Amino acid sequence: MPPHPTGSIEDTCNALGLNLGAEQLSALRDYLALLQRWNATYNLTAVRDPQAMATQHLADCLAVLPPLLARCPSDRTRRVLDVGSGGGLPGVVLAIMQPTLDVTCVDAVGKKAAFIRQAAGHLQLTNLHAEHTRVQDLRAPPFDLITSRAFASLADFTAWSTDQLAQGGVWMAMKGKLPADEIAALPPEIEMFHVEPLTVPGLDADRCLVWMRKRSAT
Repeated sequence: MPPHPTGSIEDTCNALGLNLGAEQLSALRDYLALLQRWNATYNLTAVRDPQAMATQHLADCLAVLPPLLARCPSDRTRRVLDVGSGGGLPGVVLAIMQPTLDVTCVDAVGKKAAFIRQAAGHLQLTNLHAEHTRVQDLRAPPFDLITSRAFASLADFTAWSTDQLAQGGVWMAMKGKLPADEIAALPPEIEMFHVEPLTVPGLDADRCLVWMRKRSAT
């Protein structure tokens, strides 16, 4: 089945039930433009076409917001760590859409961390930060939510970031098809407690979120 026609950012947010303010819309557009400019020189993402970026990157990240906010309501500030953030996906999108999320993007590639810092300054996002290091070496207060997109296996993702997770915190891994083998390979101390299928507007591909936590936190 061919992909559905891709609509605007407003159409994507409407389809996902997200409230999109004028400042957020402007910031999302500016972020995409900045990503395209930097990508021409620094190869932040293999996706080059602007429309494809809007669907495969922006819409894909916007789709995680409803389930994320259901588990992390906006009643207080929550610390979020985006591991292997690359061009800021999903970290920059989360910071734009939800001011109560204090987002740190960590990446071992210096040019990618530099881009996220540039995006934070350009978009005036005081709740967005970047660290150039491996997540295993990050020194920071613990995080309520740790997420990743196309970063590593679930076992590696949780093992490398386990010291960064706050007591009672959760991991949210963005995946394509249900990663049954990866879930089966999780160590006994890590519990997969929910898999959430995602429908990404304009994208005809399998997407899901895998939610995990430490068993000692249950």
